Amino acid sequence: MLFSIAEFQERLANTKKRMESEGINVLLVTDPANMNYLSGYDAWSFYVHQLLVVIIDEDQPYWIGRGLDANAARYTTWLDQNHIQSYGDQYVHSAVRHPMEVVTDFIKGKRLDKQTIAMELDAYYFTAQSYLRLAKGLPEAKLRDATNLVNWVRSMKSDQEITYMKQAARISEKTMHAAYNALNEGVRESEVAAAISYAQISGTEEFGGDYPAIVPLLPTGEKTSACHLTWTDDTFRAGDPVIIELAGCYKRYHSPLARTAVVGMPSEEVYRLSETVIEGINEALDIIKPGVTCEEVELAWRRSLDRNGYKKDSRIGYSVGLNYPPDWGEHTASLRPGDQTILKPNMTFHMIPTMDLGHIGMEISETFRVTETGYELLSNFPRELLIKPNAHLA
Repeated sequence: MLFSIAEFQERLANTKKRMESEGINVLLVTDPANMNYLSGYDAWSFYVHQLLVVIIDEDQPYWIGRGLDANAARYTTWLDQNHIQSYGDQYVHSAVRHPMEVVTDFIKGKRLDKQTIAMELDAYYFTAQSYLRLAKGLPEAKLRDATNLVNWVRSMKSDQEITYMKQAARISEKTMHAAYNALNEGVRESEVAAAISYAQISGTEEFGGDYPAIVPLLPTGEKTSACHLTWTDDTFRAGDPVIIELAGCYKRYHSPLARTAVVGMPSEEVYRLSETVIEGINEALDIIKPGVTCEEVELAWRRSLDRNGYKKDSRIGYSVGLNYPPDWGEHTASLRPGDQTILKPNMTFHMIPTMDLGHIGMEISETFRVTETGYELLSNFPRELLIKPNAHLA
């Protein structure tokens, strides 16, 4: 196991405190990151229905999943055999049966079917059909929404979690170097994406990497104004900006990193935009310390942006850490107006103030940890516009 049983028990206790404060007797956890956080479960099985059942007065959660994946639960979790339950393959992708029928039978067997039962209604892997089957099978239960309940518990990292994120950051640095080295005029976007993926998974000499929750993002030229594009088989052209957004991932913990690069000489507009973004990041980082709110961090950025004559409507960052596809964000605190979340030591954020001018865009980012007195950057990579000399003209 990646963590001690004592750490898992502390996570479970903190989750139960939140359950108790909200009057929840049973919590159904379907977000794979939250399942991992509370139990250690780690397998590529989230394409079928699986969950943890957390019961307020029991000392272990129950894993319920496909029978084919029960051994993965035995190998990766701290749960004893009695807390690993499974269903047969007749429930997998069936038009007439559904795994939540097994869950409702389990809850009835525990005589909890008249209690307050909460679930992650807005989790990626909790479907509308799942809710309908639970509601039908538990007609006397009080069904509640507990979206992000465990996510908020996860927002405060342990020292071991921070260590894993720092190891992920070493992979991020290596991977960004690999992307920069592969980039050149005439090279296909897919070749740079391949170099990124190879570096992410091969890792460093000391440790290998995991698959990240998001594939490499690589918009180029005018498409840098659409920051979530991936790659094509087009070739890079001299002078075009290229956004490179990636993350190292270690033991499912992420440390994202984004930079914008140019093959050859950047335009004056691109260079000025990069200087503005860097100035804003510097000023936002400068105010980070425990007790500051997420809103105040964004305000420092916005004031810098205003002085330089630019506007940005979207958030500039979010809480980050343990996760699975399709997102490495934790869906809790965001660096944006109105977010009154107070920064505390060992919270971790990805600050990524993406700029979109319509015809070009810019990304430069940093992942940081809140310390007792300020902040600590997890990656050590030049915070600048990356200019790649054009080898064809050298």
